[in-house]
Amino acid sequence: VFHMRHTKLVAAVFLASSVLMSSGAFAAEGDDPVVAKVGDAEIHESELTLAQGELDPQFDNVPAEQRRLAALAAVIDIKSLARKAESEDLENTPEFKTQMNYLRDRTLHNVLFKKEVVDSITDEEVKARYEKEIAATPPEEEVKARHILLKTEDEAKAVIKELEDGADFVELAKEKSTGPSASEGGDLGYFRKGRMVPAFEEAAFGLQKGEFTKEPIKSEFGWHVIKVEDRREAEAPALEQVAPQVRQVLLREKYAALLEAARSEVEVDIVDPALKEGYDTVMKQQDEAKAATENGADSGAEAPAEQ
Repeated sequence: VFHMRHTKLVAAVFLASSVLMSSGAFAAEGDDPVVAKVGDAEIHESELTLAQGELDPQFDNVPAEQRRLAALAAVIDIKSLARKAESEDLENTPEFKTQMNYLRDRTLHNVLFKKEVVDSITDEEVKARYEKEIAATPPEEEVKARHILLKTEDEAKAVIKELEDGADFVELAKEKSTGPSASEGGDLGYFRKGRMVPAFEEAAFGLQKGEFTKEPIKSEFGWHVIKVEDRREAEAPALEQVAPQVRQVLLREKYAALLEAARSEVEVDIVDPALKEGYDTVMKQQDEAKAATENGADSGAEAPAEQ
């Protein structure tokens, strides 16, 4: 797990989820062929790409060509009804104009987001941020342990007595453990803190290499006898493993910076008293989170909320 320190930029940060899922939907000029027509209206390849991003999740696992056909059918339906709506002059209704104004602003938001944020993040930037976070993260310890799981405390005490008399831990685990790792001699492999139930974890990390618990450890699964075979510093994950996570952190930070700059250039006047109170509270929380980041208490940014 790649441990990035995140600052919560509260839900005042808005981002249409379609921006993240369909950031590649904008076709290059001159590379957007017509694939079909509905009357005089053309259907371009870029519209199929956009439509595929809006298909029901049931299409996620179907072949690409079938998704493309489903998208085409959807666009044909949309354009067919759109032509009928035009014939009824619905484009001049207040409802249509309100929705169009909102969709225009949202689309401009999305295009700017792609241009200034998504397309600006380079592989070199991702690598540099990864190295910075790895250097700033204290090394974590992990232990390699085995355990023998018994149903009762008395059974666990009897196993501990056998171990003290020189019995082999692996053989006892294979013979007496009721856990799923019994066939492997109770082997749990390497694990870090936070992976096991608290009582088990506390006991395991309290042992030195080669030691086993002298008293049974109780958990919701039964009674454990634990042996630690090794302790070491955990290796940091490879860049290839966490590059998508690092890129998302950079994306969130750049989006937050873009928003801050844009908001500083306009005046926001919230007329509704209840909305103003709530918005001001959210902005205050955001400013406090930003101050904590600048003071080194945290870094990164929480994901923009879905719109």
